[in-house]
Amino acid sequence: MTGYLTTHVLDTAKGCPAAGLRIVLTRITPEGAEVLAEMRTNADGRTDSPILPAADFACGTYELTFFAGDYLRGSGQAGAAPLFLDDVPIRFGINDAGAHFHVPLLLSPYGYSTYRGS
Repeated sequence: MTGYLTTHVLDTAKGCPAAGLRIVLTRITPEGAEVLAEMRTNADGRTDSPILPAADFACGTYELTFFAGDYLRGSGQAGAAPLFLDDVPIRFGINDAGAHFHVPLLLSPYGYSTYRGS
């Protein structure tokens, strides 16, 4: 079985999925960073397909960058500039090529959390 990577963004301040939020996935290697995917969340706060599908899945270090500032501005939650949160990078490791890795983001204008979901 080959693994894959998914993500999900919830707006905890508004109590709803964060629709339209831009996400970039990067693989981090000793040689540098390589952008693998760029997607936006759908109405459910998820991407329409795995952000890293089975065909491209491999162990290693990755970074999901969530463009929270753009989302917060668009949803009227930004507040005064400069924003407290703008780009939110989450760097994590994949150590099991056969597993489903799910990295959600719980977001508000002044805080966020993440975890390895299922």
